[in-house]
Amino acid sequence: MSVLGIDIGTSGCKASVVDADGRIVGQDYKEYSLVSPGAGLQEIEPELVWRSTKEVIARAVRRADDHRGEGVRAISVSSFGETVVPLARDGSVLRNAFLYIDGRGSEEAEFLRRRIGGARIQAITGVPIHSMYSLSKILWLKRNEPDIYERTWKFLLFSDYTLFRLGARPCTDYSLAARTQAFDVVAKSWSAEMLDGAGVDADKFGEPVQAGTVIGKLKKELAGELGIPADALLVAGGHDQPCAALGAGVIGPGVAVDGLGSTECITPAFDHPVINDATARSGFACVPHVVAGLYVTYAFTFTCGSVLKWYRDRLSGDRRGEAEARGIDVFDLLVEEAAARESPLLLLPHFAGAATPYMDAGSVGAIVGLTIDTTGRDIARAILEGVTYEIMVNMERLEAAGIAVDELRAVGGLSKSAAFLQLKADMMGRSIIALDVGEAGTLGVAILAGVASGMFPSLGGAVSSLVRKKRQFEPDLGAHARYLERFEAYKRMYPAVKSILRP
Repeated sequence: MSVLGIDIGTSGCKASVVDADGRIVGQDYKEYSLVSPGAGLQEIEPELVWRSTKEVIARAVRRADDHRGEGVRAISVSSFGETVVPLARDGSVLRNAFLYIDGRGSEEAEFLRRRIGGARIQAITGVPIHSMYSLSKILWLKRNEPDIYERTWKFLLFSDYTLFRLGARPCTDYSLAARTQAFDVVAKSWSAEMLDGAGVDADKFGEPVQAGTVIGKLKKELAGELGIPADALLVAGGHDQPCAALGAGVIGPGVAVDGLGSTECITPAFDHPVINDATARSGFACVPHVVAGLYVTYAFTFTCGSVLKWYRDRLSGDRRGEAEARGIDVFDLLVEEAAARESPLLLLPHFAGAATPYMDAGSVGAIVGLTIDTTGRDIARAILEGVTYEIMVNMERLEAAGIAVDELRAVGGLSKSAAFLQLKADMMGRSIIALDVGEAGTLGVAILAGVASGMFPSLGGAVSSLVRKKRQFEPDLGAHARYLERFEAYKRMYPAVKSILRP
């Protein structure tokens, strides 16, 4: 018996067949291109995503059959948030979908702020007013393309859209619904106050459901094409970050997953809605978890491994030959060298703007302390320290908002570096647990599908047997004390750089 987990990203989609032991026995990935019809405009083509998704499903299933010969019993999907697909009543796509980074919706967001009030919007939806969310984009569509709006039967987010194309009824799980800014995260229903304020029809959204709910079965006409039994269950998935949190075993308060990739995102869980002045000031959302009864928030950066990639590509020279000779990745080589000593530099890693807690798209990076003796290794080490200091700022703000993080579980590309995780433990003064989990997001939706189909007894049971701790890194308290002194200086960098460049 096996289940299929699908992840829909902005630049590509992935399908993974997972067996009852939690092993990925078949997997495939395909990239697709975005559409930019003008300056500041970014769209994605739903039909292209759907065709790509079918391809990766079929290839992943074929590889799984070669390995195990077992059929897929249930399917669940995670996806990026905010972006909605406008569907006609016959299920056809009416236009390309606006990405969260698309510039349209700014005037509409300001309109909603004036009409409803910023504090009231956050109290209802759990997120601060912003044009990235679906409701502002839909209101833009109503004002500027009224024919498309009127012809729209349902606005579905990409997880919902994928499941709908597979045969599910039009539903939206709570975690994705919260990314629309039209959802009441406490009542867990579409907000009449938000929708009335925007003049948007409530029946144009999917039915809100708890993640893990069975919402249909695979269409018979797709069974042969995809190589999946026609009675395979379709199970509501969710937003990619909460799904990754489930895949990392974040199923109770005080535990957080630390996703270490091109960006960094800490996703802690808590057992009641946390919406207050402190979360508002720091841009922390309050989102229903894919685990019933829990909520999560996102403390995140726009840069992490991407700054190290910038250093590799622009400043380190070609180190690939050296890395190949040692049988390691170039990134591992750079991190290993950088971890050898503390840096005399301080680096502000806002190379693509600042995320939480500043939410300042205009912020820029900076390196302070350069001398004629500065080495490349000093800069590489400053990158590792800078991205960690930035997340330490977020951790402080989380605690001030009343969100406790007692255990931090690391996943993603940089979590494979023992040197980096030890550095994070020393700097943060807390234990860091590396998980033996290849794909936390895939495992999360596989757990949802597995519980719904009876392959796993419960979410807790699945996590207990499938989420394995690989290694625990304990802090050097002496090193931590030194980093705390430097941390105070680091916290002055953002306001200082902002005052210099944008007085």
